[in-house]
Amino acid sequence: MSQNIEQTENINQTKDAQSPEVLGEENQGQQEVQGHISHEPTLYAEPVFNLGNFTVTNSLLNSWITVIIIVLLAVIIGKKIQRIPKGLQNYAEEILEGAMKMADSVTGSRAKTKKIFPIVFAIFMFILINNWLGLIPGIGSIGFIETHAGHSAFVPFFRGGTADLNTTLALALFAVIGSNLFGFITVGIWKYFNKFINLKAFAEIPKKFKKEPTIIFVNPIKAFVGVIEIIGEIAKVASLSFRLFGNIFAGEVLLAAMAVIFAFVLPIPFMFLEVIVGMIQALIFAMLTLVYFSIASTEEEH
Repeated sequence: MSQNIEQTENINQTKDAQSPEVLGEENQGQQEVQGHISHEPTLYAEPVFNLGNFTVTNSLLNSWITVIIIVLLAVIIGKKIQRIPKGLQNYAEEILEGAMKMADSVTGSRAKTKKIFPIVFAIFMFILINNWLGLIPGIGSIGFIETHAGHSAFVPFFRGGTADLNTTLALALFAVIGSNLFGFITVGIWKYFNKFINLKAFAEIPKKFKKEPTIIFVNPIKAFVGVIEIIGEIAKVASLSFRLFGNIFAGEVLLAAMAVIFAFVLPIPFMFLEVIVGMIQALIFAMLTLVYFSIASTEEEH
């Protein structure tokens, strides 16, 4: 019995002697793991899960939520449409009428506005809701910890869709390609094609050379202007996508920096600022898209 007690005391003494070192190593390991966890805005959207070979990112999830919100609003308002507007329909009609009057000032024609407005307003709503969703508490702060190559990083489940360059680039491509297709349909393929590659200018040189000798210098310049138009269309994609992405991503970085300095009260004024910036950026993107569609539907002579 006494031997057993002595053995137990020896074991306890051994544990007590080793426990500070063991606990110190464990605490140090936990501190190292915690120290490796980073949470900062990235230029790219982080993957959340996979659907087969398709990677779903946090910005894509946010965009899906935006689409669901727009569909629900359309269904709710559409079910309650009446000749005499009431409630939500009244506000919706006021917004639409004001937006169409603004579009008329760009297109110069209500008939042309009716053709372009549905696309432009849909883009405006998608960008606006996406911009504002990124400011809701929980968006960007609820997620999971991902460990890769000994480095742990926090990955949020949701992130503002327009803070991802992929989303803004897709919107810009849609706006530019859509405006050119609209130009083909409205103006005609041959006339619109000559806006970029002016074959008509070269064809006029032999016919008018005797009456207007200077045409041999003027018309090649007209043809060269078409090349500039092609470069301009590419520049539109870059300007639309980077302007929207840069402003929204900068807002994310600003709010994260303010939260690090002081998490309470201090970020609130900047959140209100981002609400305004989100609306302005959505309006700028929509208005530029409207301008592109309007220009594309105008013949070159005009």
